[in-house]
Amino acid sequence: MTIFKVLTLNNISERGLTRFPRDRYQVAADVGEPDAIMLRSADMHAMVIPASVKAVGRAGAGTNNVPVAAMSKRGIPVFNAPGANANAVKELVVAALLLSARNICEAWSYVRGLPGDDHALELAVEKGKKQFVGHELPGRVLGVIGRGALGVEVANAAHGLGMRVVGFDPDLTVHRALQLTSGVERTLSLDDLFARADMVTVHVPLVDGTKKLVNAARLRLMRPGGTIVNFSRAGIVDVAAVTSALDAGTLARYVCDFPTNAIKEHPKVVALPHLGASTHEAEENCAIMVTDALREMLEHGNIRNSVNFPEAVLPRTPGASRMSVVNENVPNMVGQVSTALAAANLNIANLLNKSRGDVAYALIDIDGQNPESMLTTLRAIPGVLSVRRIGP
Repeated sequence: MTIFKVLTLNNISERGLTRFPRDRYQVAADVGEPDAIMLRSADMHAMVIPASVKAVGRAGAGTNNVPVAAMSKRGIPVFNAPGANANAVKELVVAALLLSARNICEAWSYVRGLPGDDHALELAVEKGKKQFVGHELPGRVLGVIGRGALGVEVANAAHGLGMRVVGFDPDLTVHRALQLTSGVERTLSLDDLFARADMVTVHVPLVDGTKKLVNAARLRLMRPGGTIVNFSRAGIVDVAAVTSALDAGTLARYVCDFPTNAIKEHPKVVALPHLGASTHEAEENCAIMVTDALREMLEHGNIRNSVNFPEAVLPRTPGASRMSVVNENVPNMVGQVSTALAAANLNIANLLNKSRGDVAYALIDIDGQNPESMLTTLRAIPGVLSVRRIGP
């Protein structure tokens, strides 16, 4: 029986790790020659990743701490947990909207600093409360950028609070669209969203196309007294532009999960210590989702929830042996693999081939046994990144 080794780079929820069968998996922070790496916040970019690694699982949504492009070139899928922490972040975003609308942090700080006895305190409270007058959420327009699992949750929650919700996501899937409350409106451009919104919240990954997505030009489109909420990634917001807008009074509040020295003491900024997914439930959900994805890949070759590989799920063919082939997404790769198998008198019982970007992935079930020599032959084909025999 094959024993798989999983190297953990962070403390992972036990509810996830217990889903690795003890008789088939060795899971620890110090295993050698691991088959897979599982992590949360550890930075892998400077890490020497062993040649034995076949998969990487990030127990969270973002993968900025994983060298995804380098893994793709080695034929290694990177998995994440989309939506597993959506409820945790959604609750924090709703809290941010309320904190901003009612000036709660400033009011709390004011009360904590009041001197005197209770009578003096009462007088000061009545005198000072006018400076913290806020507004209610119903009727206000919330712009939601990104309508994946988290964006959908936020949009539906805000709509339930009586807000008008405008969403933007050019890659909105039918599955996610069906989950949206019917009252959520769609806009076809970011500029239109900013021009219509009183409050904007971002829920997109940090990639080249989203860096400084919230910038000076778009902030100028917003109605006076607006709020920006960022529980996604720091680089999505141009903090210098936001600070200038706050200082000028055109923007009322910036609430984020990414404190820096430039903003942490700004009177109109609420900067939290990266609390977005910091709930026991979210950590458990992420660990469970990634554990299941790693097991599916290691034991059967199936790919679910990968950020760099196509989804590929093929039921096992009884009596057949299975292998996976990862190759550059160029013409005639499947043909070359099929020709090599035929030359070795090996019959294909079932085959699935999918591609995503520059990577193509094939699962192949072969009648009878697949000799090691066949794997060596396939690895020698130009453009093949990795080949693996998948037992039993």
